[in-house]
Amino acid sequence: MFSNNNLTILQPLSAKLLPDGQVVLTRKLKEAVVELTKYWDGSITVMMEETQTGNNNLDVKTFDIDKLPFKLEVISFDLITPALLHKHNTSLVLAVPGYRQNHISNICNLAGVPCIYVSEYTLKTRKQIASVNTKNPIVRLRRMAWEKNQEIKQRAAIANADGLQCNGTPTYKDYLNLNRNSMLFFDTRISEDMLATDRDIEMRTHNRSEDMPLRLLFSGRLIKMKGADHLLNVALELKKRGANFEMFISGAGDLEKMMHHTIAAHQLQNCVKMLGVPDFKTEFFPFVKDNIDLFVCCHRQGDPSCTYLETMSCGVPIIGYANEAFEGISEMSETGWMVPMDKPKLMAQKIIQLSYNREVIKAMSFKSLRFAQKHTFEKTFKARAEHMQRVADKSMSMRKVA
Repeated sequence: MFSNNNLTILQPLSAKLLPDGQVVLTRKLKEAVVELTKYWDGSITVMMEETQTGNNNLDVKTFDIDKLPFKLEVISFDLITPALLHKHNTSLVLAVPGYRQNHISNICNLAGVPCIYVSEYTLKTRKQIASVNTKNPIVRLRRMAWEKNQEIKQRAAIANADGLQCNGTPTYKDYLNLNRNSMLFFDTRISEDMLATDRDIEMRTHNRSEDMPLRLLFSGRLIKMKGADHLLNVALELKKRGANFEMFISGAGDLEKMMHHTIAAHQLQNCVKMLGVPDFKTEFFPFVKDNIDLFVCCHRQGDPSCTYLETMSCGVPIIGYANEAFEGISEMSETGWMVPMDKPKLMAQKIIQLSYNREVIKAMSFKSLRFAQKHTFEKTFKARAEHMQRVADKSMSMRKVA
C-alpha cells in the first residue's frame, strides 16, 4: 500500500483556481515543497482548500497546475477519508492544527497512516491576533472563547498524532509534552548561497561613526498585527529626540495609505523611506545586507515569522517587542534587544542608546549571522524530512507489530 512513499501535505493557505488550468499560490509554498523533494524519498501531494478571494500574502504568483513540481489537489478537508489517503498511496500526512484540520490525526489513525502536525500559533498568539483585529468588544470576547475551545481540540489532535514539528519556540514549549516525537525548527527562505558573509558585515560597518545616520529597516505586511502603525510612532519619537537616522519600510497592506499620509503630515520624508515590495532575492535581500544596521520589529503578537531568521541571515541584528516568538529566538541565539510590548517610545529610546554604541551593533551582527548559518533553508528542510521519515518508519513498524 505504501510502496510509493507519498507524502501528503495539507496546506492551510487556500488556493485560488483560475481559468485555463492556472492557480494562485505563494512562491514560498512552491519553493518549500521543491526543497522538500530533495530530501523526501518519494512523491509529494499538496492538498488545499479553494478560495475565491485569494490571500493577502506579498509573494503570490500564478502557476500552471500541470507544471507544478508536485501534485496539487484542491479539495475540502472535510472530504479527506481513509479511502482517499489509500488512493494516493499516502505513507505520511503533514497537517496543521486548527479548526479545519484538527480531525485529520483521527482520519489517519483509521487509515493506518502516520500523521505529523506542524504548529505555529499558540493560544496566546491567536488571542493577540484576535484582539488586534477585532474592534467590537463583544465580538472580541466571542473570538477569545472560540479560540480557547479550539485549543482544547488542537491539543487533543496533537496528542493523537504520530509526530509534531514546531515552527518557533512558542508552540514547542507549549506542546512538547503532548507528543513524544517533537522537533523545533525556524522558518526561513534563505539558502546557503544567499547568506551574508563576515566581509559583508565588515564593509557595511566600516567607518560608520556615531555622527552618521543609523539605518533602520522594517519589512513585512503593513498591518496592525505586524505593528506597522507603531513604526512611525518610533520614527516620530526619534525625530523629536534629535536622533540621526534613516528608516526604510518595505511591504504593503491596509495601513500603507495611512503611513504615506503620516509621513507627509509630519514631514518625515527625509528620514523615512517607503520601498514598496521589491523583488526579495534580487533587490531587497542585497539591499539589506549592504545598507542596514538594525531591524525594527514592532510585531504585536508572537507568530514565528520568517522575518527573524531572514534578517539575521543578512547579518543584521533585531530590536523588537518582546512577543513570545522573538523572545524565544532571542534567548536561544543570544542576539537582539527586546523592548516591552506596545512601547514605541521605549523602542526609540533603546535605538538612540545603540546609535552611540556602533561596535555593540557590529558585534551583534556577527552573532546574528552565526545563528542563521545553523538554520539555513537547506539545513532546516533536511532536518524536517529526516524527522518525517523517522516518524513514518517508527509508526509503521509499531503498526506491524500490533
